[in-house]
Amino acid sequence: MSEIFNEANMRQALGKYIPDGETLEAGIHALSKETKIRGVFGKCVYTEKGLLPDANGRNILVEKEKSSTYDIYLGITQSSLLIVECEKSLYYYKFDDAPEGNGADVREVTSAIPFEDMGTCFPLSEIQSCELGKGWMGSVKCSVKMKNKSSFKLLLPKLGGVGGGMPHHAEYREAIIARLGGNNK
Repeated sequence: MSEIFNEANMRQALGKYIPDGETLEAGIHALSKETKIRGVFGKCVYTEKGLLPDANGRNILVEKEKSSTYDIYLGITQSSLLIVECEKSLYYYKFDDAPEGNGADVREVTSAIPFEDMGTCFPLSEIQSCELGKGWMGSVKCSVKMKNKSSFKLLLPKLGGVGGGMPHHAEYREAIIARLGGNNK
């Protein structure tokens, strides 16, 4: 458990999902209370492990949910929100055919997408709303709703764990709160 509260481990975990050309501005350990990830993927098929590109494939709606508390790393870059689980978690998945439509919110699959990689990186510009409130013992409750109907209920602790493994937690938490609190446009 103590390896979770380690800034180097956090940077490594978040680093896998940082978009090209961007850098991590702030990252913290946090808790996810509820996760609902939704995405429409085009020209693909799904397997036991994820989505694979297929020129003859169809549009697939993928919903990934978890309604229990688990440890995450929460980070921001210049234009992205990163949410990465600290330890492998199980999720509820639902798959459905997605309507063809105009394709505006369809992400074409060009390479394999493992299920665990879905819902880790979101453009800050896609945040529809973010509500911040006081939590227990100085924590901050954070409810994020995305334009694609993904949503997260998060808890941002006041402290970054015991042992001093996350020395920048307080300043990074404030930077994340500032960006999510309306400075992300």
